[in-house]
Amino acid sequence: MRISSALVVAIVMASGLTGCAIRGPSVKVEPPKVIIPGVIVEGEKQGKHCPPGQAKKGKC
Repeated sequence: MRISSALVVAIVMASGLTGCAIRGPSVKVEPPKVIIPGVIVEGEKQGKHCPPGQAKKGKC
């Protein structure tokens, strides 16, 4: 029994139409969440907090 070349070509072309996709494993990593507590100033002066170097620049 001999397979015709037209049948072989048809089989090869039909196999090229299949929609296969190969994907590897994936991992989703969320960025870390940083929580900075508020500054509480206790004492006689109820002023606001001024970071180092900002008072000299006149920003506080």
